[in-house]
Amino acid sequence: MQKIWAKRALIAGQWQNNVRLTTDSLGHISSIKIEVPQSDIEDKTCVCGILCPAPANIHSHAFQRAMAGMTERRGRDPGDNFWAWRKLMYRFLEHLTPHDVQTIAAFVQMEMLEAGYAANTEFHYLHHQKDGTPYDNLAELSERIIAAAQETGIGLTLLPVLYAQGGCDGRALGSGQVRFGNEIARFQKLLSGASKALKHLPADARLGVAPHSLRAVSREALAEVISLRPNDVVHMHLAEQMGEVDEVVAAYGARPVEWLYDYHNVDERWCLIHLTQMKPHETIAVAKSKAVAGLCPITEANLGDGIFDAVRYFEHEGRFGVGSDSNVRISFAQELRGLEYSQRLIHRARAVLATETISNGRMLFDGAVKGGAQAAGRNSGAIEVGHLADMLALDAEHVDLLGREGDMLLDSFIFAGDTQMITDVWSAGRHLVQEGRHIKHDVITAKYKYCLKSLRERL
Repeated sequence: MQKIWAKRALIAGQWQNNVRLTTDSLGHISSIKIEVPQSDIEDKTCVCGILCPAPANIHSHAFQRAMAGMTERRGRDPGDNFWAWRKLMYRFLEHLTPHDVQTIAAFVQMEMLEAGYAANTEFHYLHHQKDGTPYDNLAELSERIIAAAQETGIGLTLLPVLYAQGGCDGRALGSGQVRFGNEIARFQKLLSGASKALKHLPADARLGVAPHSLRAVSREALAEVISLRPNDVVHMHLAEQMGEVDEVVAAYGARPVEWLYDYHNVDERWCLIHLTQMKPHETIAVAKSKAVAGLCPITEANLGDGIFDAVRYFEHEGRFGVGSDSNVRISFAQELRGLEYSQRLIHRARAVLATETISNGRMLFDGAVKGGAQAAGRNSGAIEVGHLADMLALDAEHVDLLGREGDMLLDSFIFAGDTQMITDVWSAGRHLVQEGRHIKHDVITAKYKYCLKSLRERL
């Protein structure tokens, strides 16, 4: 059981002063009291400055973290884009061992926690050996992600990915894709193995399914995979690149969002990743369906994907969360800042996603924590009794937070600050970041450095 006292806290959507709360043995918030003087708190109480609900990171490919900074050159082709980057990524992953995958994932999860994320939703598509041969344990690499979460303590929503074909025409997987590949029967076995392994984690761990994209699964496989776990979340890449849109139109006679909504009941279970290539009517359809738009502004900018139609989406009360995707930079504040700044650039205006009554930071923060909880399948997203204690604390003495009150604290965190403002993070009551550092920071970082050295010798 944790005991926490905060000078200020965002409780059930309202700012309160001098807040004392406790958590139970399963990581839920069991009591909240306000206006409790600091002099009245009990021993062994964690004292913090500004307490807020913590988000879930809703889209990550952990292994790509080890590529950060390695793909920023361009060859002779001035049209370098996502598809050229993907070829480099395929060559990189050929060298990864199961031990590498676990070590990189632990480091990524540690960085997520230090950036304020309480949970990691891992879109996990790396399943097999270099030549596509399955490991003796079909769920070997899923278990490595789970082992990383055991070490870091982060809340995990594991999404084994079905990747079955090389394109909408059903062609075989290419050489860079064979480590991903499964037909539906083998995928079911892999999913079963991942489900058993996930029982080694605390009770807040979740399992979902992820048909990779309309390019990578057939119509029949898509229908089957989303039925495998009917009560759990479904994540899918959709409408990320114009090349993808053109391929789907040629094969299916409709744009990706149009086709998916015509043939499937897209609802709260779904999280649709990127959505940077949508027409207005598609944006409205996603918003009205109550699915979550999984936005990754840092990666989308890094890869030149495009800009999400956030203004129209917000006008129709669309739900969203953010993820770090390629993990080239892990920062909750920067993801939200990038989302807003992209809108400012395209609309040539300021405070685009704010309203007359709600500030930019508050709109973005609330949306990300609520949508993130939905997409991760977690009972979190707010500091309320009965919710998981997914929380972050900001330093009330930070120079950019001094004298700030209410929603201006969130505005300042997102637009004037970053990870360095975060002092503490709890995931389902597990106090994992203290004084700005993960409790196993040095050990996890040392392992990662050794892994990188070994990996680069093999490249």
